[in-house]
Amino acid sequence: MNRIFAGFLFFCALAAQVHAETDVYLCVDENGKKEYKNTGATKGCKKVELEGITVVPAPPISKKVSASPTSTPTSFPKVDDGTQKARDSDRKQILSDELKTEDQKLATLKKEYNNGEPERLGGEKNFAKYQERTTMMKDEISRTEKNIEALKRELGNLR
Repeated sequence: MNRIFAGFLFFCALAAQVHAETDVYLCVDENGKKEYKNTGATKGCKKVELEGITVVPAPPISKKVSASPTSTPTSFPKVDDGTQKARDSDRKQILSDELKTEDQKLATLKKEYNNGEPERLGGEKNFAKYQERTTMMKDEISRTEKNIEALKRELGNLR
């Protein structure tokens, strides 16, 4: 597998080198507009001499592994269990309140949507405007349902 990868990298480097060494021409049209091209077949083109490309290899990757990657530094602030439980409880309450609000919003939206046939408003004499509003309502219902799913998932992770 490593040979295949190394071969692929070699091929890419070779292709980049070949592509980088093509001739470049500066062409100026009758209006004075300058354009760089890889062919000088048109009138007013002059070959541009470019410096060679220098490739610098990447530094080697060191494989240092720390003794304990999951250890917490001693200076890291700690919270006592009582404070953490209070914070978790507050978070759970906030998420529950948001879920309740989203549920109410969804019920209202579904009532207004009326199974895809909401009441037409006075300014919607044009059927396209009515369809646009209906589509927007459907999208809003979908977003609200996704919000409810996410809130339920978050609450499930707390328990």
